[in-house]
Amino acid sequence: MRKKIVAGNWKMNKTFSEADELVSDIMDKLEQIELDRNVQVIVCPPFPYLEMCTDYANDSYFAVGAQNVSDQERGAYTGEVSAEMLKSLELVDYCIVGHSERRAYYGETDAIVAAKVNQLLAHEITPIVCCGEVLEEREANRQFDVVRRQITDGLFHLTPEQFNGIVIAYEPVWAIGTGKTATPEQAQEMHAFIRNLINEKYGENIAQETTILYGGSCKPSNAKELFANPDVDGGLIGGASLKADDFIAIAQAF
Repeated sequence: MRKKIVAGNWKMNKTFSEADELVSDIMDKLEQIELDRNVQVIVCPPFPYLEMCTDYANDSYFAVGAQNVSDQERGAYTGEVSAEMLKSLELVDYCIVGHSERRAYYGETDAIVAAKVNQLLAHEITPIVCCGEVLEEREANRQFDVVRRQITDGLFHLTPEQFNGIVIAYEPVWAIGTGKTATPEQAQEMHAFIRNLINEKYGENIAQETTILYGGSCKPSNAKELFANPDVDGGLIGGASLKADDFIAIAQAF
């Protein structure tokens, strides 16, 4: 059975004290509920709060992920954080790469995404690899071409064994922070398309084992309907992950 994942991407939000309060609240609420045993909750805070979050994660109610990583191993790259550094924190098990904001604001290409994936896998950290189209591409009916290119150029250099170590997140960029959400039918259509791409490259077994998340304005009011789709295995949650009640409610949608 594919792992179900609810990952909270805090982006550039919260002071240290606010982050401490949020992760403590998430921990308390997780202790009080019983989630499906196949559901993995992940918290992805800003870099300065990773170690604090791993202290809470010692109790194993949730995993910790980073929001980004360098495409370089080490060296004179001021301001960058390497996969080796993340691994040295011991409990950072996941890392988001290729997020639409990194692509749009920092010019990250599919080649850079591929290099970051390589770095993470070399240090046994699971990449959560984002793909998705902007509004203009959706309106031009190019969404499938865009996602095919991002996955082919960013991931299909991997061996089958390496590919088994990744998670994919489909994020319709036009639905992030806009209040718009892809319909459950649109989400399922793209997730099924992605799974078929994987099947064509690596075969049915790997395609069926790959966790594919939805990442576009998922919230408590629509999570259950989105997650009911056969190819939607959870969510990469933005704004709703900044409120413990909302985040836990999404995790309970399974």
